[in-house]
Amino acid sequence: MSAYDDVLYPALEPYRAFRLAVGGAHELHVETSGNRDGIPVVFLHGGPGGGTKPAQRRTFDPAVFNIVTFDQRGAGKSTPHAELDGNTTQDLIADLERIRSHLGIERWLVTGGSWGSCLGLAYGQSHPERCLGFRLHGIFMAQRSEIDWWFQGSRMIFPDHWEAFAEFVPEAERHDLLLAYYKRLTSDDAGLRAAAAVSLRTFSAQTQTFLPDPDHVATLTDTDAALAISRIFTHYCMNGAFLPPGQLLSDIGRIRHLPAEIVQGRYDTVTPMSTAWQLKKAWPEARFTIVTQANHAATPNAPALSQALREATDRLRDVMLAKAA
Repeated sequence: MSAYDDVLYPALEPYRAFRLAVGGAHELHVETSGNRDGIPVVFLHGGPGGGTKPAQRRTFDPAVFNIVTFDQRGAGKSTPHAELDGNTTQDLIADLERIRSHLGIERWLVTGGSWGSCLGLAYGQSHPERCLGFRLHGIFMAQRSEIDWWFQGSRMIFPDHWEAFAEFVPEAERHDLLLAYYKRLTSDDAGLRAAAAVSLRTFSAQTQTFLPDPDHVATLTDTDAALAISRIFTHYCMNGAFLPPGQLLSDIGRIRHLPAEIVQGRYDTVTPMSTAWQLKKAWPEARFTIVTQANHAATPNAPALSQALREATDRLRDVMLAKAA
């Protein structure tokens, strides 16, 4: 057994998987795992457009939690694949409410990482009465400075990978890589869309891990998966995640009374720690954990982030069990 397996709960299969129509042509793939009578928890994957992975269930105690995971609009097994129409933050918030209602859940623990932290905050601020608490990591709040960092500023750390990423487009367009890639990812040329998706996702994968991880890069650059996340990611970035600037910080008072754990990799080069620090300062009641040996992704060759996420969830578990006693 690896160190990665040692810090996580055992792998588990869903006890239920189903599809849920949520309006227009969109259907979501939803799975529930763990204790069907346990404390409800929903996990929000990254991207946007990234889809869920089985390992994401393993930071939750399966004997205690009823674990809900789903692929957001256009992502993973949800359909239509890579669809942008009817795909906004407000649509995703409404989807969460549809899933919760469909499952007969009154309140649930809201968890997520990267884009999932942004969606978790937006959902919680829209429906605080439906939240038991939060576990958020790799904090992203869709601020212009964060988006600019990813597309332009990260070359300060990864000039080699960024140069390959930038050279996919003509030199005249490299001052605004978001717009350049968005144009290609939404073009009528299927071959160009696929090539742009793989180029963007390759750069993303190369910058996410604490240690170089060729397996992680290979997994993320599968053409179909890369198309969904690249199209949906740039769609949300072009539109500021469909949120008013600064909303997630200015409305934090709507959820500050709820228990929360914020976990952040010290060397996160995708969603730098300065954003998580902003959230910590605005939400002093939340427990804030810095994971020193971590970048953005929780991977088998650098298990510290996975361990911190499990420990954070265990603490929330204990708080909720104590309240129920």
